[in-house]
Amino acid sequence: MPPPEQRESPEEQIESIHAQLKRDLAGELLTRIAASPPDFFESLVVELLLKMGYGGSRQDAGRAIGRSGDGGIDGIINEDRLGLDSIYLQAKRWENPVGRPEIQKFAGALAEHRAKKGVFFTTSSFTKEALASATKHDARIVLIDGEKLPPS
Repeated sequence: MPPPEQRESPEEQIESIHAQLKRDLAGELLTRIAASPPDFFESLVVELLLKMGYGGSRQDAGRAIGRSGDGGIDGIINEDRLGLDSIYLQAKRWENPVGRPEIQKFAGALAEHRAKKGVFFTTSSFTKEALASATKHDARIVLIDGEKLPPS
């Protein structure tokens, strides 16, 4: 048993247990997402952004469009209630890290749609090269990996 001065206070114990529960829940959610069909993850990221307040309250504020031949875009969501700007989405339900080539493909798809903003979600992680690549394009690209899902 640690000396009295090294023991956690009740508040610290609660915080520690809470953090562990969050990690366990996040791991369980990622496992369930990985076992689901790809279109489930695509719809999930659209729903997540709607719940975060993007698109306002309109029913058609966001939609998953991912399918074979989708041109590298899995979803589109309005940034605001008026739909003045759109955010394009890519959702990869992968186990291996996402590399630079995938980010470059997404940037190309954004350019093709003349999009200024994109969010790339993955259940895995991004390589250092992918992280660096995301900052080198005309469109602003935000990367969200399995560590950041679900948002706190």
